[in-house]
Formats: sequence, structure tokens, C-alpha cells
Amino acid sequence: MNRGKRKGTRSMFSRPFRKHGVVPLATYMGIYKKGDIVDIKGMGTVQKGMPHKCYHGKTGRVYSVTQHSVGIIVNKQGQDSCQENQCAYQAY
Repeated sequence: MNRGKRKGTRSMFSRPFRKHGVVPLATYMGIYKKGDIVDIKGMGTVQKGMPHKCYHGKTGRVYSVTQHSVGIIVNKQGQDSCQENQCAYQAY
């Protein structure tokens, strides 16, 4: 059995019908500020900076903005409690 990082993500990270190819520039030009509420969504066409599958579709709060990435605080459900995780993702 294979248990890789992207196991079971065939439909999760796939692009919608007729949306394959080059990513529009407006996707990268969004302005994020500290305290913004954002949704985390991985894009299969860009492998660099892709979030882990457990964060796909989650909503978080921006805590840091750098030139190449955005830091997001996300609540991650554990077996008995909910903990805050800090993640840094490439902004797109």
C-alpha cells in the first residue's frame, strides 16, 4: 500500500472542466492583509507551495504576509481536541 502525501487527491486537486492550462494572472495579484479570512484551496497545476490535503477547503486567518507566501492560522481537529496550526502557503 502506498501512503504518499497526495494519496487520494485525484478529484480534490484537479482543475475544473475547460479550466486547464495557464493560471490567470489575476489569481496571483490578490492583496492579502493581516487578519483577513481566507479559504485554502490547492491547485493541481502548480505543485510548488501546495497545501497538504488535510487543509484543502479549510478557512483560516492571515497572520503574516511575505513576498512569496501567506501565513495562515487554521483550526485542525484532533482526536479529542481542536488545535491551532500555523501554515505558510504560496499565495494563489
